[in-house]
Formats: sequence, structure tokens, C-alpha cells
Amino acid sequence: MPDVGEGLTEAEILKWYVQPGDTVEDGQVVCEVETAKAAVELPIPFDGTVHELLFPEGTTVDVGQVIISVNVGGGAAPEAPAAEAAPVAAAAPAPAAAEEAAPQGRTPVLVGYGVAASSTKRRARKPAQAEAAPAQAAPVAPAPVTTPAPVPVSVPEQLNGHGPGAGRPLAKPPVRKLAKDLGVDLATVTPTGPDGIITREDVHAAAAPAPAPAVEAPAPVAETVAAPAPVQAAPAVSADARETRVPVKGVRKATAAAMVGSAFTAPHVTEFVTFDITRTMKLVDELKAGTDMAGLRVNPLLLIAKAVLVAVKRNPEINAAWDEAAQEIVLKHYVNLGIAAATPRGLLVPNIKDAHAQTLPELSASLSELISTAREGKTTPAAMQGGTFTITNVGVFGVDTGTPILNPGESAILAVGAIKLQPWVHKGKVKPRQVTTLALSFDHRLVDGELGSKFLADVAAILEQPKRLITWA
Repeated sequence: MPDVGEGLTEAEILKWYVQPGDTVEDGQVVCEVETAKAAVELPIPFDGTVHELLFPEGTTVDVGQVIISVNVGGGAAPEAPAAEAAPVAAAAPAPAAAEEAAPQGRTPVLVGYGVAASSTKRRARKPAQAEAAPAQAAPVAPAPVTTPAPVPVSVPEQLNGHGPGAGRPLAKPPVRKLAKDLGVDLATVTPTGPDGIITREDVHAAAAPAPAPAVEAPAPVAETVAAPAPVQAAPAVSADARETRVPVKGVRKATAAAMVGSAFTAPHVTEFVTFDITRTMKLVDELKAGTDMAGLRVNPLLLIAKAVLVAVKRNPEINAAWDEAAQEIVLKHYVNLGIAAATPRGLLVPNIKDAHAQTLPELSASLSELISTAREGKTTPAAMQGGTFTITNVGVFGVDTGTPILNPGESAILAVGAIKLQPWVHKGKVKPRQVTTLALSFDHRLVDGELGSKFLADVAAILEQPKRLITWA
């Protein structure tokens, strides 16, 4: 499991696109994983044949753990040794399955890190492993590769932050947290990971050693290695159940942490404005019927986004961030416009880079691509980094308005309410007009009431009289 970005320490395997026996090519996507920020497809950097998937779908795996082994030797010769690997692993405890299969001529690899022969010593096997290995190793003595599996131990060492001579037990941050939560002293845990690294299974075994007999059952290796998988079955309940427990992880977990941090760090203020948006709605219809925007998506959100960009240009101090460490306000002379998108995996806020420099057709194309990518679950972590201002459109759900929470690192967020036909005083008479409400939440440490009010009033004024998109730009 590679580090797919931003120093994340674990990822959940959402879907395997290959199965044992499938032929793979360099660059072919083999699985999709979900981190705390997004779903990411992982390509494999080798040509060969898939020998084994070490974790099933739905399993959360630490960065640095082997998740797939591939026979890169080519030809049909390695197939016989590979067939012998199953009984060896079945007779051994789960964490050693990848190690037992290594002397059979295969080359398990870390996706994204490549094959690197390791000169480090493998930890001594337990007595049960030592007894089981010779009986199965004899038939495969002529195998072309007799070196231990070249799983690069340098990767977990670097991720762990401790070298080989470190004084305390080797374990990744998520494993240390698990041990702390379970009250397990890592110094008393017997490591089973490569080069003596403590795994999640080791911590669980130390806390409740009862699962040991289950390892002896003649189950397939993939099922044995994926012992934590039953956690994923929690939501499956009977029809008459009164409660369902769903594990909080991935994007949902990251969003919860970010919102709590934002709500209790930045002093929020929210202001509202209700206005007549009829002229903007007419302009939307005209743009749809014209040829200048042919083939592009034109909707109220597009013109609202453009109005925000013009209002930011008129009130540049709204586009800022608070640097707590340096005690400085960072004014940003560019706008990476974030659009909150509801997806099956939770709320994502990808942003359009340098949106302030885009024309209306370019902004339309960027919005369409951003939204479609988010709905397909293909948003990358990079697309969600560096935002400066966010728009959340709660109106699509029929909601009039709300008090949005700031995206961490930003100074303001605009909520767009539903656009409804309502009685409105227009030119001295009550007429049915298209009316909506905008809500602006901002960080009161760097945006005072005057600045926030001017910005919100400018956005409303532009949408009330859309010709200001030209005169004010």
C-alpha cells in the first residue's frame, strides 16, 4: 500500500479489478482504495501474473503493507512452485503467509514502490513455522529464486520514523494509536511484520490472544491474512433490528475531524441576504439559447460563481487565511474556488484552480468537470488542496438557507438557498418574482462585519442586476 498523498497512513481497499491468475501490465489499474481524502485508483508498475490478493475488499490497510503479490518471472515455469505456496501458508500463522510463499520463486511487490532486493535479515520464524516449512520446501528446491521475499523493509522504516537500531518497538502511527486505545504495551508484543515491525494483528493478538486456533484452520490465504475484515460486516443487520452501527472511516471520518476543528478554532459569523434573482434566471435562459455557450452547462450556479469572483476582486481581503503559528493574515491574490459536492462517500470540496482568471465558458467547463468527477468518486487529493473560498449549494435540496461551517484554512463560505417563485415588491407592485437567500459564514478573526457585509451585498447586487458582471469586472 503506497502513500497516495499528503502523508496518509492507511487506506481502505474498495474494489479489486484483478484476481489471482490474471495477467497485468505496467500501468494497469489493479484496485481502488479510499483514503481520508478521496478514492484513488492504484496502478501496478510491473508486467506479470497476479499470484495472490492479500486483503479482501473492505479492509483498511496500513501504508507499507503488501496487498498484492505478482509473479514477474514470465512463462509457465513458476506455476508449479506457486501451487505449493498455498499449503505452506495454510499451515502457518496469517502474518507469515507472504513470507512463506517467498522462497517459491515469486516476487511480492509493493504497488508504487517497485521491486527492490532486500539485504536485511528476516526475523526468525516461530518453531511451528520452522517445522512446517521444510516439509513443503523440499519439492521446490530447484526454484530459481531462493532469497527471502524482497519486501522493502526500508519503506515501513521510513514511514515509522525509526531506524533498525531504534530503542523502542517498531510500529506505524495507526498501530501505536490502536495499542494505546486497547491498553497494550508495545514492548510486550511479539512482532510478526517484516523486519520485526508490529502489525495491527499483533496488537489484537496481545489484547485478546483467543483467535490463535482459528489460524490453524485450512482456510485460503487471502481469508487468513484479512482477519480484521469482519468489522466491515457490522452494518448487515436483520430486518427487525432497532439500531445499525456504521464504522466511521475514510472521507466521512476526515470530514468530521475537519469540521470539528474548524467550528472550534475559527469564530464563525453568518450573515444573510434575500433578494430578487429574476434577471439572473432570465440571463441563464438566454445563455442556454445562444451559440456562445453551446455545448456547455449553463445554470444559476455558474453565474453565482462568477458573481463571487467579481465580488472577491472588489473585496480582496475576504480571500485570506489565518496563520496561527506566525500570527499573520495571509492575503491571497488568486482564487481557488471550492464547490461542495455530496457524494456516496461523503462531502467533498474540490476546487477550481485560479478560477479568477477564467472566462465564463472556461468556468462552465471547469465546474462541469469538477462536479462529474466528484460524483463518480474520482476526485484526487490534489484537487481538494489549496482552496481559498467555497460555495455550497443547499438549494438543490429545496433548502432555503443554512449556516455553513468554514472549510479549514479558508476565511469564508457562501451557502446558496433554493430559488423560488414568491410575491415580491417590484417597481412599486407586488409581483411573482424568483427569490433566493444567500448565507455567508466567515472567520471573524480576519473578516470583520463591515467587510463581510460589503462582500455579501456585492454578490447579491450582481445577481440582482447581472449587467454588473460587465461593469464591475
